[in-house]
Amino acid sequence: MNSLRALVSRLGCVAVLTALACGPSPSPEAGRAGNAVSPPIVLISIDTLRSDRLPAYGYEGVETPAIDRLAAGGVLFERAYSHVNVTLPSHASIFTGLLPSQHGVRDNAGYRLDEAVPTLAAELNRHGYATGGFVSSYVLRAGTGIGRGFEVYDDGVGFETGRQLGQIQRAGTETLAAAMDWVNEVADEPFFLFLHLYEPHAPYEPPPPFADRYGNPYDGEVAAADAVVGELIQRLEELGVYEDALVVLLSDHGEGLMDHGEMDHLILIYREVLQVPLIVKLPQGERAGERVAANAQLSDVAPAIYSVLGLKPPAETAGIDLLGLNEAQAGEPLRQIVSESVYPRIHFGWSELASIVEGDLHFIESPDPELFRLSEDPLERNNVIQEERAAARRFRAVLAEIDRTLASPVEDDPETRQRLESLGYLSGGARAAEGPLPDPKSRMGVVADLGRASRLIGSGDLEEAEAALQAVLQQEPQLVLAWQQLGDVLERRRRPKQALEAYRRAFEVSSGDATSAGLKVAELLLLEGRVAEAREHALAVVERAPMANDVLAQAALFEDDLAAAEEYLQLAIAGRGPQVAPLITKLAWLNRQDRFEESASLSDEVLAEFGARSDRGVLGHLYLYRGTALAAQGREPEAESAYREAIALRPELLGAYSSLAFLQALTGRGAEVGRTLQEMVTVNPNPGAYAEAVRALRAMNDPRSADGVLGEALRQWPEAEELRLLAGSR
Repeated sequence: MNSLRALVSRLGCVAVLTALACGPSPSPEAGRAGNAVSPPIVLISIDTLRSDRLPAYGYEGVETPAIDRLAAGGVLFERAYSHVNVTLPSHASIFTGLLPSQHGVRDNAGYRLDEAVPTLAAELNRHGYATGGFVSSYVLRAGTGIGRGFEVYDDGVGFETGRQLGQIQRAGTETLAAAMDWVNEVADEPFFLFLHLYEPHAPYEPPPPFADRYGNPYDGEVAAADAVVGELIQRLEELGVYEDALVVLLSDHGEGLMDHGEMDHLILIYREVLQVPLIVKLPQGERAGERVAANAQLSDVAPAIYSVLGLKPPAETAGIDLLGLNEAQAGEPLRQIVSESVYPRIHFGWSELASIVEGDLHFIESPDPELFRLSEDPLERNNVIQEERAAARRFRAVLAEIDRTLASPVEDDPETRQRLESLGYLSGGARAAEGPLPDPKSRMGVVADLGRASRLIGSGDLEEAEAALQAVLQQEPQLVLAWQQLGDVLERRRRPKQALEAYRRAFEVSSGDATSAGLKVAELLLLEGRVAEAREHALAVVERAPMANDVLAQAALFEDDLAAAEEYLQLAIAGRGPQVAPLITKLAWLNRQDRFEESASLSDEVLAEFGARSDRGVLGHLYLYRGTALAAQGREPEAESAYREAIALRPELLGAYSSLAFLQALTGRGAEVGRTLQEMVTVNPNPGAYAEAVRALRAMNDPRSADGVLGEALRQWPEAEELRLLAGSR
């Protein structure tokens, strides 16, 4: 409030200013009148940035002139802490002023910010601000609820299937370009810009010239992020809004960099992961150059912004106004900052971790708890819990008073819970485990092994990756993440039945919480033609995974229920984000209604949207349905090309072979039919492929050839039910 009062005295108490500082909150119309009392607000989040890797915090290994300028012109908080070690929950705390246990977002996947929780963007928009968010990671996509309150929320990160969430990102320069297009439109009115940069998140691949300038790639990415911040400042200056702006620069969490055996930040919560940079540049450069030694936390950011604007926070928050922080006086209780790491519990079945920073002490609750004195031991090497037993007891009591129950999203939905119980997924698993759980810090070797497996997957060495994952699961059979990765590897190696079992195991071990694994189970069951089972699995995850509506649409198409398919397709398309699968299913739906021109046109649109993505395997069905639409329009050469592309992308896609064979028969190329069907059973030596060949030959009125193929198949697989049914229908 001191900064606001100084601004009031300098500018005078005109009508809108009076509404902000002296009376009720302004209306949107008043706030957008362009008065200087409503300063532009710019929140810059540099993901995974450790405070101790910046010159402003004493590091000499990198140059960051833009961040240095912000620090010199603003207030730097020397000891600011995140409440959590992963991106989505941390940003939820930044926007709400709440702890993860209060706003309910505990992990990057499977959680959504509840619409009832007020957010900074929504409040600022309500008070007349134009609001725009521009993010560099798929983790912060709008579908998580984190984009609520933004009039424009650009999460257009290039999506590719088969990549882990944290790897789906775009360069900060691209995000800034999108942001500035928007800022140019709203610069004459009060605006709130949220700019999220994903440098220096792993993989550390700094662009030129920073890759050559720094031997340490993490430092190179820090420098790259700083360059984006520098360009942002320059552009704001050119628009004449920088001096008046309130600019906040922070990070959501730090990075391990092997200080305690973890390279990244998903498991442990030592200081290097929790302590983050936090700099606030006030309008007109008030308090420039100040450094605040008092402990701060990321949930303080929203209250500080409300305070500068003279607004009351929308609800009780865990945070307080940053700008009023002072060192505790003698006799006053020290502030306690609470943090958590639940990722090891959710994904590994190990114990969760909790943390309290109080003054100079950092307590980490775990099966083997630790306590450190930060001023004398900033690297946290010397556990002094035996010397500070009274403090440790006090911290445990504080944590016990906080409801940090890791409730499964499943538990909030009785219908989903009942469905999972009927499918047998709530009888055990990591969540249901009883007794003491492993301490994550004693399992860092397993984390390293999983990291090696991930790198092998990334490099395409799937055989070695499978062996590495199997070795991990021999030691830790409850690891949800390892089962999911194994399913991915097996799918890529074209072993769908084994992949199905791996995904099913991940879903089981997680007691139904591993939404992505449950969705994969549904998809693979559908590919096997087990429609009823696929539907049940899709319904079990659809509330948390909108893409399950695509599976439900496909299931409805299997049963010729076009109306239900349309209903599910609308839901799937509305929640698809950058994924194209629901649009591909829509092609099949259009074909079933003989709307072939629409289908072909939509396939063109999908291909244009897909662009140069490398995960072209997902387009197999698109080319199959495109071929059908083109053939129906008499565009046989184009249809044949589409079918061959489908086969090249997905050799296991039996319908592409049989459709191509039909096209060859219809165009008088009977000799080619046999070669196409022979290729199908050679590439896919299984009963399903032979059954598809038999059905195709019968449909082409060639019963003799069909019987020959069926006889050969029955000699190889005499017990195959699908073949026996075909034999009985002769």
